[in-house]
Amino acid sequence: MYWLVLAVAVGTEICWALSLKWAATLATWQASSVPIVLSFVNMGLLAVAMRGLPAGTAYAVWTGLGAVGVIIGGVILFGDRVGPVQMGFMALTVVGVVGTKLFAQV
Repeated sequence: MYWLVLAVAVGTEICWALSLKWAATLATWQASSVPIVLSFVNMGLLAVAMRGLPAGTAYAVWTGLGAVGVIIGGVILFGDRVGPVQMGFMALTVVGVVGTKLFAQV
């Protein structure tokens, strides 16, 4: 259950970060309210996940997958460029997150 909540928190984290760039391009108060709302939802979900998971494990998974997801989202939505070395480090991040999950003492 807590891993599922954490997965939703990761998705919300990715949407939050991408909404920051989107809101900056529109520069309206309505667009600016989206990342504010998502930040509260995001933090609430992370807090719920931490009720049943070690804080360090939850945070490592949340930030690692969030960062990789934001990079991928930036490529898809905003045409950001990613080089081969950066892709390699993204893969290392995913390996680290998977290892953290596999060996979590929960």
